[in-house]
Amino acid sequence: MGALEGSRRRTGFQINYPCYSSLLTCLAKLNMGLMTFLVYKRMVEDGYVPGGIDWRTIINALSKNGYVQAVEMFVARILKVGFVLDVHVYTSLVLVNCRAGDLIEAFRVFDLMSEKDGCGVNSVTYSILVHGLCEVGRLDEACKVKEEMSEKGCPPSTRTYTVLIKASCDVGMISKAFGLLDEMTKRGCKPNVHTYTVLIDGLCRLGKIEEANGMFQKMLKEGLLPCIVTYNALINGYCKEGKVVSAFELLGVMERRNCKPNIRTYNELIEGLCKVGRPYKAMALLRKVIDNGLLPTEVTFNILIDGFCRAGQLDMAFKILHSMNSVGVKSDEFTYTVLIDSLCKIGNLEQANAFLGVMVKKGITPNEVTLTALIHGYCKIGDIRYAFMLFEGLVKDGYLIGPHTFNLFLDVLSKEVKIVEENAIFGKMLKYGLVPSVVTYTILVDGLCRAGDTNSSLKMLEFMKQSGCPPNVYTYTVVISGLCQSGKVEEAHNLLIEMSQVGVSPNDITYASLVKSHIKAGRLNSAFEIVSTMFQNGCLPSIQIYFTLLMGLVEMAADTGARFSIADISTESSITGEKSVDCLSNFVFREMDFYYAVQLRDKIRKYCGHTIDVYNFLISGLCRVGRLLEVDNLLQDMVKHGFTPSSHICSSIIEHFCEDHNFDQCLEWIKRLLEYGCIPSFASYSAVIVGLHNEVAIPDQILSYNPASILQINAECKINMHKFYEWL
Repeated sequence: MGALEGSRRRTGFQINYPCYSSLLTCLAKLNMGLMTFLVYKRMVEDGYVPGGIDWRTIINALSKNGYVQAVEMFVARILKVGFVLDVHVYTSLVLVNCRAGDLIEAFRVFDLMSEKDGCGVNSVTYSILVHGLCEVGRLDEACKVKEEMSEKGCPPSTRTYTVLIKASCDVGMISKAFGLLDEMTKRGCKPNVHTYTVLIDGLCRLGKIEEANGMFQKMLKEGLLPCIVTYNALINGYCKEGKVVSAFELLGVMERRNCKPNIRTYNELIEGLCKVGRPYKAMALLRKVIDNGLLPTEVTFNILIDGFCRAGQLDMAFKILHSMNSVGVKSDEFTYTVLIDSLCKIGNLEQANAFLGVMVKKGITPNEVTLTALIHGYCKIGDIRYAFMLFEGLVKDGYLIGPHTFNLFLDVLSKEVKIVEENAIFGKMLKYGLVPSVVTYTILVDGLCRAGDTNSSLKMLEFMKQSGCPPNVYTYTVVISGLCQSGKVEEAHNLLIEMSQVGVSPNDITYASLVKSHIKAGRLNSAFEIVSTMFQNGCLPSIQIYFTLLMGLVEMAADTGARFSIADISTESSITGEKSVDCLSNFVFREMDFYYAVQLRDKIRKYCGHTIDVYNFLISGLCRVGRLLEVDNLLQDMVKHGFTPSSHICSSIIEHFCEDHNFDQCLEWIKRLLEYGCIPSFASYSAVIVGLHNEVAIPDQILSYNPASILQINAECKINMHKFYEWL
């Protein structure tokens, strides 16, 4: 367009009518409605009269961009000059109203077309209407329109099906999308590149990367060449799953097939590297982007800044921000929000506030996420007063669009058991018209349970049901835990039954509260019955539950005295700063009689009939404290009952020997594990190889280059490595 205008000014060159007509068609295909209109004006100025095909082209181009008034003006103009409205013009009217979101008017035009004396409708008209319905989330109605097409003798096209498949994928209904794919192939309607791309993208968004790769291979078998959008969707899927190597392999395939990557391709790869903790590799990839002649966008820089912030490399993130500004790429609210959030997390509120000031100075309005990050930072360092001042400002300026910030304050007050203040914040939340989420109610319930008011927490559950915000597993778990701590175990049991009745599945934390409360009350059999219920409901016990049961068995023995107690679990150790349960676990496994391990295994077998996890738990614990004879006993019993030891067990045993530098026994044990059918992991083999290589300590004589010492060390190293090779 610029070249044509330049020639016109310099030489007076003027294109003819066929050129204008071709230009209008090309611009319409590129969805450039405004440019089409400007070319039409120049065409008229040059004395050319548009023909019928030109009018249709201009109307279609403007319709694609949703310019309703302009389209109506052109329709009035062509009627004035004597042209009859045909199916193409009417279809454009349906399109423009769909693009403008006015489906009532779109259906009105469609009905006019469908009348006896109307121009009739075609597959394109139907497809546009289907697309319009899908864009506003009316998928069921869109499917009905598709069925109507078939009934009216106007079979759905590939485009019609692809639009419906995309809409199904967008709402996570992947099964429906594949049902539509089967239907279209049965009707002889072949899927195209766009159809496959939509399905690949939908599968990737659901984390089904293997299925997405299968669709990609099927696409290739059918002779369809993937476009850059297809490759980008699959690369994004691999990166989201942390399979960055596969993503780079696909990049290689892409380049070999002469499909040149764009900046979005590289952005996906850079983000993938950042997600797996390789931001410096991502920086190296950015250099390749620039070398390939592509310019990084603000998205590229934001991904890198976020990646370095997540890795705790804030200095590098600041350098990237400086580079971003120096190359003329503007930082946006996301850039500053990431930096402010990271500074708040490390307690550097002064610098976080400074960045907020820079943000405002540049004319970037801080959003709710930015200010909530600051509020959270002040709450974290205990400056609730200043956090509340920021919160008041957030409320006053109308930044609040969701309940998250209120939830933050409610959580702080809940942990401090300030019920009155909690209620005040909750009241303010309702005053500003914000709808409490299930998280909000769960925080309030937690506060009531911490205060010991379990009756009010139960009333809150009922209120949630009535207000259309049913409690989830976390809400129920908080109440059950509160009831157990108050000694109301029977009520906790009833609530557990209620959960299952309303379709909420308890998790291992829910069951753990009940198990612990029964054991504290000395009802060991009741605790095992709870674990049995867990198994029946398909929920496997956690290590903490197994340890609680083991503690219960040990505590019930008369000879243990008061050396350890079930009450010690989940308390903080002031000496180590770690959970005392970790220290207690090692102590119990070291001091207890092996009889209790056998008893736990037998009890689980009796109540649950499934013992593989309890074997793993016991073997790992005994291995940590070096009780290898008992470990071997359990391994033999495990194999006897048809179980294969897991790689986790292998790792625990090999790790124990490597830490003690006892590699002779380690190799013997690896042989034994292989006989039991257990295959050690690559990491375990690596640990043994490195350990054997480093086993011989370098004596002081080496520093004086004593030849005899060097020969001795070399011989010993060879002997150790020979041991390993011989074993291998």
